[in-house]
Amino acid sequence: MLTHAPEKARSIIAGSVPRCGSARCRRPAPPADPPRSSTPPSRQARIVRDFKQAWEAGDIDALITLLDPGATATSDGGGLVSTALHPVEGAEQILRSLVHLKDRLRNLTLVERTVNGQPGLIAQEDGVTVSVYAFEVAGDRIKHIWAVRNPDKLRPWTGGPQP
Repeated sequence: MLTHAPEKARSIIAGSVPRCGSARCRRPAPPADPPRSSTPPSRQARIVRDFKQAWEAGDIDALITLLDPGATATSDGGGLVSTALHPVEGAEQILRSLVHLKDRLRNLTLVERTVNGQPGLIAQEDGVTVSVYAFEVAGDRIKHIWAVRNPDKLRPWTGGPQP
């Protein structure tokens, strides 16, 4: 039941509906590609390799040294596989997440690959790619890790059929 006169109700509704050109009506911009690093590719590759070796060795001290204190890890499972639902922020939180997942990650083989034109890693289980990791490196520290586990997005890495 309306408590306002019809003309007042129309003006209230008209004021709450965004106009086509208004900012409230526009879709958000798609996420940007990972930023290109000013760190030379050879140094980026060394840091990614050091991260891989430290992870494989379980060397927490080396991992904490490689991660920027304000680092962020973002994962994408596409709702099809389990991943963190929100970005993990901070080197210590990222390491806690990795340690928590250690048993699940035990049977994975990490392989160095070029990911989005930058040094990265892929994780394989029984020869099948199950994750792709891209890194943003600044100086000698990892600032961001993107982990893609979404099977639909992994098709180019697995040789599976394209949609």
